[in-house]
Amino acid sequence: MKKHDHVIRAVAPGSIAEELELMPGDIVLSINGQEIEDVFDYHFLINDDYIEMLVRTAEGEEELLEIEKDYDEDIGITFESSLMDQYRSCSNKCVFCFIDQLPKGLRETMYFKDDDSRLSFLQGNYITMTNMKDEDLDRLIRYKLEPINVSVHTTNPELRKKMLGNRFAGKIMDQLKKLYNGGIIMNAQIVLCKNINDGEELERTIRDLSGFLPFIESVSVVPVGLSAHREGLYPLEPFTAEDAKAVIDTIERWQSVLYAEYDTHFIHASDEWYLLAGRPIPEEDRYDGYLQLENGVGMIRLLISEFSEALASFEGDDRVRHVTIATGRLAAPTLRMLVKALSAKFPNVTVDVRVIINHFFGERITVSGLLTGRDITGQLKGEDLGEALLLPVNVLRSGEDVLLDDMTVGDIESALQIPVRIVKSNGQDLALAILGEASDLSS
Repeated sequence: MKKHDHVIRAVAPGSIAEELELMPGDIVLSINGQEIEDVFDYHFLINDDYIEMLVRTAEGEEELLEIEKDYDEDIGITFESSLMDQYRSCSNKCVFCFIDQLPKGLRETMYFKDDDSRLSFLQGNYITMTNMKDEDLDRLIRYKLEPINVSVHTTNPELRKKMLGNRFAGKIMDQLKKLYNGGIIMNAQIVLCKNINDGEELERTIRDLSGFLPFIESVSVVPVGLSAHREGLYPLEPFTAEDAKAVIDTIERWQSVLYAEYDTHFIHASDEWYLLAGRPIPEEDRYDGYLQLENGVGMIRLLISEFSEALASFEGDDRVRHVTIATGRLAAPTLRMLVKALSAKFPNVTVDVRVIINHFFGERITVSGLLTGRDITGQLKGEDLGEALLLPVNVLRSGEDVLLDDMTVGDIESALQIPVRIVKSNGQDLALAILGEASDLSS
């Protein structure tokens, strides 16, 4: 098979592809006479009201299909590779890379570092752009593939080379300017490392990135994650409560300036900073529509809002129920606050919020998304957990029923002898799960 032969894995029911009798195993060779390199080409080429698609059937026969459709109507094909090409691995040696901090013995795919612009478009991944050439940026602009999420970290060229361990990393401002001039919508991320890109360097980065408004829509600032497995790695220090207050002060000062001029807060501190500093989580209107949820910006505020709205829709009653929520240390205070509000309406519903200490990655890791089945079962075995154990969906690997240490939900249920309910990432589903109500929400 040639490099750019793209094998169909599935055909959507009722789609154009089904009407054309395309089948799994058929191969798409070209569209409008143009070879398809990857998903960028494919999405661009099918956006037309008439296309000609050359297909080789599973029996080896080539057919030229003439397709009339709405301009942006999808054909209904899923390919064996979502990128329609090989994944581009990361060429950086970042001083803060979390994959370098993973313990040994995990499945091999856990150690793969992707840095692929196509995953930024398809899945929202953040990329450094260090492995992108000018022609890659030109294609992105030509195809208008947006938004693109960029891991910036610093706009100081020499400091970025040092932080990313890549001599090509200093071109970031030129790359952002090219995307800006091309009208591409972007979001940016700053992983903050103490005494490296904080303080005056953070000020510089915010100042530089704000110059790309409105095409850079938002920037998140998240603290570096430090596991217990950093032997031989760059010496990094954890942030203190005082450090967190200083970071928040810098960000909120910039928010005030930028909101007055652009009607957007633009720069956002992740929830971890507020929890570490012991400061209240900002109100909903400070998050500009939650553009940075995947980076932990506004997740707690959104959870509180959704939970409160769901709880208000219920009439209190005398149902009797006992459940346990397992969570990381970071979210525990918020969950206890929500449970307290629920108890006022449902006095016979008992909810135990159990903090799971992360022994697998180290006690500095306090987010629930990095909890393992081993730590959950080890710390809850033999405890009275009630009728069900509630776990947040982010403990699972995306699209799977497996936690980071390869334990499944079924393994946890067997070990603890209790049903496990996976709670989706919203406050409504949390309220429903606590009360034992069915959820009609999609994953």
